[in-house]
Amino acid sequence: MEKRQVDVAIIGAGTAGLTAYNAASKHTDNLVLIERGSYGTTCARVGCMPSKLLIAAAERAHDAAKSGLFGIQVNNIVINGEQVLQRVRKERDGFVQSVLSSMDDIPSAHKLQGSARFLAPGLLAVGETLQIAAKRIVIATGSSPTIPDMFKGLGERLLVNDSLFELPTLPQSVAVFGAGVVGLELGQALSRLGVHVRIFGRGGSLAGIADQEIADYAKQCFNNEFYLDTDAEVSDISRVANSVSISFIHRDKGAVTELFDYALLATGRSPNLSSLALHNSGLTLNDKGVPLTETSTLQCGNNPVFLVGDANQQAPVLHEAANEGRIAGDNAGRYPNLNAAERYVPFSIVFSSPQIASVGTLVGRIAAAELKKYAEGSSCFENQGRSKVIAKNQGLLKVYARRDNGVFIGAEIFGPAAEHISHLLAWAVQQRMTVSSMLTMPFYHPVIEEGVRTALSNLHRNLQQSSANVNNCLECGPGT
Repeated sequence: MEKRQVDVAIIGAGTAGLTAYNAASKHTDNLVLIERGSYGTTCARVGCMPSKLLIAAAERAHDAAKSGLFGIQVNNIVINGEQVLQRVRKERDGFVQSVLSSMDDIPSAHKLQGSARFLAPGLLAVGETLQIAAKRIVIATGSSPTIPDMFKGLGERLLVNDSLFELPTLPQSVAVFGAGVVGLELGQALSRLGVHVRIFGRGGSLAGIADQEIADYAKQCFNNEFYLDTDAEVSDISRVANSVSISFIHRDKGAVTELFDYALLATGRSPNLSSLALHNSGLTLNDKGVPLTETSTLQCGNNPVFLVGDANQQAPVLHEAANEGRIAGDNAGRYPNLNAAERYVPFSIVFSSPQIASVGTLVGRIAAAELKKYAEGSSCFENQGRSKVIAKNQGLLKVYARRDNGVFIGAEIFGPAAEHISHLLAWAVQQRMTVSSMLTMPFYHPVIEEGVRTALSNLHRNLQQSSANVNNCLECGPGT
């Protein structure tokens, strides 16, 4: 077996692995990037980019169907499923190509194709012919959809987000399993594109929403478009010819059995660690077989090994994967002189309609005994001026702060423009702004962000324990 010695070995060439490579290469030129599959990140190939392309098509169809509200009639709307998915793949391939182009800038001596596994601490085998002795290792192997046994008999009638976009055309019906981010985004998009959709969840949760009032509001809104049961009772899932048969308790009809063209599985992803032979790595693993990892350095215990991105399951979103790659790559390069990085504020967005976003610390996840330390403010978008103008006036916003110092700590929103509003609020949390200082910032009129001011004003009154109501219309016009 050929042998090679390197300062840093990075396993996985996705978002986290590529940023780790860039960071580590500032410290050493003796490093290697190992990838067992095709180059191109999960986000570009099967994740955030193709799903947003599908959602964009769905939004156009929905807006056309609802244009009568504005006195504009759009007749005979035709959704060409083949063309919808052709555009998704075309634009998706363009995003992938940009990643592949960046790979061309990496010296060929630094790139290895093959499956890596530990032979001993600091010793890797790549395929069957190469052995790598690495002083430091970054594991950035990503994740894959989890497929429970009850779905494995469905064959090609089972879809995951990795395979959905490869369909030649849109199906007529899909049963979506999972009411998390992926299930909700894809389920609603398919529904708006004319696909008969039912979404089956478990445990009652919806897309990670912590606040029960917001969750109940969102469930009601979505059920006005398609069938959504976040605590579904499904008794049987089986393949019947070219269909999927599902027996479940319908909310209104009781026990029913229905046929669908496909079942779309969106019940979660598991880290790609099983092929690494971690039992040979010397790392301490948790009960799920994932190495224990320190959050601020991404180091695994006291070992010169770092675990990043979806593989560590700490924050499985792209901007966190990229940040973790930079942290771990830098620390692998400078080891043993580690830098403990301050992590980003927790931040997530669901591209449903209305959108869902959470920022920072959520009161809905705080222990009851600690709740008295925090204050809450809220606003509703149903009568918010700009939201009514554009007929996007559904949703709730809740904002939170510490009572002892008035520091803004987090927010949760189900409503219009949440992807933009949540960025402003995330920046405010990360800068440790107070509610008072946030209220000194300018709010243009008429904009959706005025709903943020309403919620912050409500929060400020609660912090001051004042019952005085403020008429926002006196500040900058109607519908604020």
